[in-house]
Amino acid sequence: MAPQRPDGAGAVPSVVESPAPNPSDQRPLYAALDLGTNSCRMLIAQPMGHQFQVVDSFSKSVQLGQGLESSGKLSRASMNRTVAAMRICRQKLQRHKVKHMRLVATEACRRASNATQFIRQVKRETGLRLDIITPEEEARLAVISCAPLVNKKTTQLLVVDIGGGSTELVWIDLTNVPKKERSGAIMRLHAGFDSDPGAFAGAKVVDWISVPLGVATLRDQFHDVEDDAARFALMSWFFEENLEKFAPTSEIQDRKGFQIIGTSGTVTTVAASHLGLRRYDRTKVDGLRMTTDQIDAVIRDYLSLGEVGRRNDPRIGRDRQALIMSGSAILQALMRLWPTDRLSVADRGLREGLLYAQMSAHGVLDDAPS
Repeated sequence: MAPQRPDGAGAVPSVVESPAPNPSDQRPLYAALDLGTNSCRMLIAQPMGHQFQVVDSFSKSVQLGQGLESSGKLSRASMNRTVAAMRICRQKLQRHKVKHMRLVATEACRRASNATQFIRQVKRETGLRLDIITPEEEARLAVISCAPLVNKKTTQLLVVDIGGGSTELVWIDLTNVPKKERSGAIMRLHAGFDSDPGAFAGAKVVDWISVPLGVATLRDQFHDVEDDAARFALMSWFFEENLEKFAPTSEIQDRKGFQIIGTSGTVTTVAASHLGLRRYDRTKVDGLRMTTDQIDAVIRDYLSLGEVGRRNDPRIGRDRQALIMSGSAILQALMRLWPTDRLSVADRGLREGLLYAQMSAHGVLDDAPS
C-alpha cells in the first residue's frame, strides 16, 4: 500500500495523574479512546485550568490487526478480543458518568475490508460508537499533543508517531513564529494543517505523510526472515524506502534549531532502556532528550541480546518485546535521515490530542500562560 499524503502541502494541557475524581467536583468529564492495530487505550479526564487531570485510564494489547497483512480482514478472534476490552471501557465510562467522549480507530480499521462489520459489532455489543479517523487527523492529534515539548529555540520541527499499523511524520516550520508563541502555534494546527491562523503567527506544515507501516505491520512483512540481525536491517531499509516522497528527506538539515519529537511505545521503551529503568516511570521518560548516538547504543544492545534476551529484559517487558525490533528499525531509519542531538521523548499521543480537541471546542480550558 502506498503512503497516504495530503493533496497540498494555546499549548496542550499537561497531564496530571489522579486515581479518582473528587465527588464534589462539578467539572465535566471527558474521555478519549484510541483503538490501534495493537492496543486499545483510553483516558478519562477533566479540565483543570489550562491543563487536564486524568481520573481513570485503560490500556490493553488486543492485537486487532493480527493476520490483517495476509488476509486483508480483521479476524474473528481479534475482533472478539477487542470487543471484550471495549466492554471494560464502557464500564469505566458508565461508572464515571462520562457524557463527552471521542472514541476512534486508526490504521487497522482503515485497511480492513470488514471494518464496517466490526464497527457495527462494537456498537451492538457495547453500545459504543467508534469513528475511523483519517491519516491526517491522526497526524494532527499526535502533533498537538506534543506541543508542550517544543523548545523555544526550535525553528524546524519533525513530529513522528510510530503506531502499530502506520507511522505519521509531520514537518513544521516555526521560523516566523515568535519564540514564546511556538507551542501555541503548534496547538492551533488542531483546526487543520492548512488552516488560517488568523491574527496569530502561524506554524507552517512543510509536508506530512502517513506510511502504512507500524510496529505490527512491519514485523508481519518480514516474519519469514529467520536471522534476527538480517530481519532488523531489512525492516529499517524498507521503511526508509517508503519515505522517499517525503519532501524534507531531500534537504540537508542543520542540527541547530532542529528538533524531533517522537511519540510511541517504541520511543518511550528505548528511553526507559537508556535510563536503565527496571520499572517504567513516565515522569522520567516524558520530555527526556536523547541523541542519535544514545539511541543507536540502545538498539545495538537490543540486537546483542537476541530474541530470548529481549524477552527476559525487564526494561522492555514481555508485552512489548515482540514489537520492539520493528519499532527500533523505524527509529533507526529516521536517525539515519535526520541525525539529531535533540530527539524529545513524548509519552503522549492521540488520546491527549483527542481530549484537548474536545475541551478546546467546549471552551472549558483557560488560556495557557505564555
